[in-house]
Amino acid sequence: MANRTLGTRQKLVFRGPDQGPGRAAPKGPRNPLVVPALQRKAGPHDKSQGAKRQAGKRSLIRQLLGKEEA
Repeated sequence: MANRTLGTRQKLVFRGPDQGPGRAAPKGPRNPLVVPALQRKAGPHDKSQGAKRQAGKRSLIRQLLGKEEA
């Protein structure tokens, strides 16, 4: 049975002398907009308004129930 994939295999491509394997990496990134994004440091994230509201509601209920039981 013949191997049908031989016709669709990737062909050998000859590259220039400065593009071969073992050469130095490019000096700059492919996308120059990536550099500022990589230099930014991640900081602490603030809670959303909904999370703050729910936390306040829970603490209020805890305070009200705590005063009634004590």
